[in-house]
Formats: sequence, structure tokens, C-alpha cells
Amino acid sequence: MEFVLLIYHGTPSGRPVSESISEEEQKGAYAEYSALNKMENMTPGPPLGLPENATTVRVENGSIITTEGPYLDAKGAVGGFYVLEAEDIDAAIAIASRIPPARMGGAVEVRRSEKYW
Repeated sequence: MEFVLLIYHGTPSGRPVSESISEEEQKGAYAEYSALNKMENMTPGPPLGLPENATTVRVENGSIITTEGPYLDAKGAVGGFYVLEAEDIDAAIAIASRIPPARMGGAVEVRRSEKYW
């Protein structure tokens, strides 16, 4: 199954995330993105599925929290997305939880890819 992982960059203190975390945390996040970018099951992005069919993933206190539907937070800003080939929604959620903003005040919305034409 193909999933789109839509990344929302939160602003935990009202400032950009890059101003809210240490240089060491920034370097760690960049290293995590680098590892994700090397995964063979990440591909260029097709059109997104409908928002009402989304599952939103957050990590709080080390626990993965999922919510049905899109991530609705006026403080969040879409920072990018990944396209992921995964066996099912649970596998997609596990990988989405590795994307740094999921635990740094933002979230990652998981949607199945759809064809409309």
C-alpha cells in the first residue's frame, strides 16, 4: 500500500521549532531525516487522499498516539511530506512516528494515496 506522510512542523513555544531546540537536537533531527531519506520504500509524491480518510500520528512521552482524521492545529505548518510503501496502516504509523516533528510539537498525518483520474 502507498501512504503519504504529511509533516506538520509545530511551534511549541510560539517560535519556529529551529529556535526552540538545541543545536544538538537539530543535528539529531537532521540525522534522522537522512536515515529516513535513505529508505528504499520512500518515493516521490502523488496526490494526497482525502483529509477525512487520514490518520494523524503524534509521539508524547514516548507513546505513539493516533487520531482519525487530519491534523487540525492552527499553529502547525506543513513542512513537507514523504511517500511510503508499507504493508498496512500500522507499518506506516510506525515509520511516521520516527519523523522528528511527531515528537517536537508537530505531527505527521498518514493518508493512503489515491488515484482520481
